[in-house]
Amino acid sequence: MRRDHLLELHFIAPIENVRSILKLGILSHARAAKLPHRSIAMDEIQDRRVGIIIPGTGRRLHDYANLYICGRNPMLFKRKEQEVCVLAVSTNVLDLPGVIVTDQNAASDYVRFRPAITGVPHVNEELTFAEDWRDSDRIQYYRKKAAKCAEVLVPDRVDPGYLMHAYVGNTDTKRQMDLLSTRLSVRVDKYLFFMKEPRIGES
Repeated sequence: MRRDHLLELHFIAPIENVRSILKLGILSHARAAKLPHRSIAMDEIQDRRVGIIIPGTGRRLHDYANLYICGRNPMLFKRKEQEVCVLAVSTNVLDLPGVIVTDQNAASDYVRFRPAITGVPHVNEELTFAEDWRDSDRIQYYRKKAAKCAEVLVPDRVDPGYLMHAYVGNTDTKRQMDLLSTRLSVRVDKYLFFMKEPRIGES
């Protein structure tokens, strides 16, 4: 993937957490655990992530705020019916010290962790932005599914100043976001939320 092809990064968040995010930023799992918030993380995935150490850093995966390169992924597919939004984050975070890029879900068995400057070119753009990750071959299915969740890992937190706008899946959710009276513009994007063809048939 070329850096100039990457227009924004994504963070999937419950709407009720947005005000806190705009105040405190997008926090690492470790920092967020110390504050009241609603989590949409999948327990089985977090059980895998908790013990992962980022190579060459000595820091745990849970010490990083994790952003997706493409928010239209298996995580959002599982949570799309809930009251969630996708926050668009500036790609300028890639220039922050210590930022790591993964070529697939950071909890995957074959993931590679690289500094941002060298990591972006190793992201498979075709797989990460693919409309569909289904495949009749089981191995290819898991490969495609993992690639859809390629991540950008930012140490500790993403400052609120990097937040650009927000996406929601329908007008009802947009009204909820508008009631928060945040500085973010809110856009309805049915395709992002799997509510417009082509629609994924399985997670």
